[in-house]
Amino acid sequence: MVTKARRRRDPEARRREIVEAAAELIVEIGVDALTHRKVAARACVPLGATTQYFDTLDDLRDAALGFLVREIELRIEATRQAVESVGVTPEALARLITESLADARALETDRAVVTAAVHDPRVRELARRWSDQVVEFIASVHGLDRAKAAAVFIDGVLWHAQISDDPLEERLIRDGLAGILTPGSTAPAASAPAAPSLAPAQTAP
Repeated sequence: MVTKARRRRDPEARRREIVEAAAELIVEIGVDALTHRKVAARACVPLGATTQYFDTLDDLRDAALGFLVREIELRIEATRQAVESVGVTPEALARLITESLADARALETDRAVVTAAVHDPRVRELARRWSDQVVEFIASVHGLDRAKAAAVFIDGVLWHAQISDDPLEERLIRDGLAGILTPGSTAPAASAPAAPSLAPAQTAP
């Protein structure tokens, strides 16, 4: 009873609950499956409350995707601060990427936003801003071209984790980034067995 009274007195809190509920559903079922009814049920509000705060379903989707993008941006900023404190190196980046691969919620959020961005130009702009932030803090040390290549590689690592039962090992991520950011410093490949000689065998005199 107290919660309901507080909601009535705090319209902004109710709006936030609706947006957060929509964001959770986008992560779980995708942006195309979102409906006012599903959001209202998840937020535990009357169905009419969603249309009271959002004129259209597109408005509600935009607000929810914006919420998810801000969540990602906060994570990127935390990553930037963490890696800059020890140096923007392949080792530091690989360690942080490996830690992020263990965060199922973060992976699902990334997937939901990027999937929406493929079909929605408005979301694409938000996703580009997220990618640009990664490029920016890597470029400050390694230059723009290598930073762009590294950002694309990182995107690939994250998408690989979405479809594979076993995420890439940290050493593989590190070596891949080393090849992009500091060519010539990658770990040497394992020695291959010597090829058999094609010369005729010499017989003893």
